Amino acid sequence: MEVATAPIGMDVDSRSVGSWETEVVESHGSAQAFVPQLPTSAPLPPNFQLVYSLSGHTKSISSVKFSPDGRYFASCSSDKTCHIWTINNDTFSFHKTLRGHTGGLNDLAWSPECKHLATASDDKTVRIWNVEQGACVRVFKEHNNYVFCLNYNPQGSLLVSGSFDETVKVYDVQSGRLLRSIPAHSDPVSAVQFSIDGTMILSSSHDGLIRIWDTSTGQCLKTIVDEDAPPVSFAKFSPNGYYLLASTLDSTIRLWDFHTPRCLRTYTGHNNTK
Repeated sequence: MEVATAPIGMDVDSRSVGSWETEVVESHGSAQAFVPQLPTSAPLPPNFQLVYSLSGHTKSISSVKFSPDGRYFASCSSDKTCHIWTINNDTFSFHKTLRGHTGGLNDLAWSPECKHLATASDDKTVRIWNVEQGACVRVFKEHNNYVFCLNYNPQGSLLVSGSFDETVKVYDVQSGRLLRSIPAHSDPVSAVQFSIDGTMILSSSHDGLIRIWDTSTGQCLKTIVDEDAPPVSFAKFSPNGYYLLASTLDSTIRLWDFHTPRCLRTYTGHNNTK
């Protein structure tokens, strides 16, 4: 098992592309990875316009996600429900309310084919729902504390969940079997995700660690940690599968090349204060 820490410095070749800076980092054999940098000029102020305001929940909303095909939008809440809207010509229409959990919901995940949706709850369960019918088709009860996060693999055959019980669990969606229970961390698990090809699982935790697991064996392949080990609130793979982006409670975002593994960039600007 490899343990990576953020280096103090690294040699890179910097080049300018328009108003953006990119850096060429020797990585992945002989390939070169281009890492985007923040603009050198003053950033333009945001110019966002409110398009829709959707209501229906009675308590705080914990997660919102579009379906992969863009036809649906879902939200889940501490009011124990998940709402689904259909999207047609940029118009949102209410579709279903998913009810069945006995505790607040913390996260939701769409299956790749968009026919099913999974939810994670404070009632210690993971549920899979038929989107069209709004019916619960599967309940997993393997965690013994709040379930905080979950995700499908790219093939839609597996589901991974992370919990306050410090474990990561992998399920076979079709059979409903628990395939693997991994004692992953020493604090609550804050995020889980499969790699782009489904062969690896990422997990992050308030213990300050990001770990990469072999999906088929459950073996820990890498442990990534910054020198100060701040609690990790969220982490995910980049779409191309080369990088890992992690946010921590020290108001910092770090970009990692987890293959090397090296911390390529540290982004600051947030302020984690009350």
